[in-house]
Amino acid sequence: MSTVEPETIGDLIADCDSIPSTLTSANALPGPRAAAPWSVDETCLAQVADLEAYV
Repeated sequence: MSTVEPETIGDLIADCDSIPSTLTSANALPGPRAAAPWSVDETCLAQVADLEAYV
């Protein structure tokens, strides 16, 4: 990889092409985590209680 900013899309592609495969393999990163469950509580509801007046 170069240390200067790429000036063209070709330069960017060349820089990306030089990234070692050990850093880009699927095993290098953990899998995605499940999103935490959420719900609307009274605080969230209070923030939009009078929204119809502004819309």
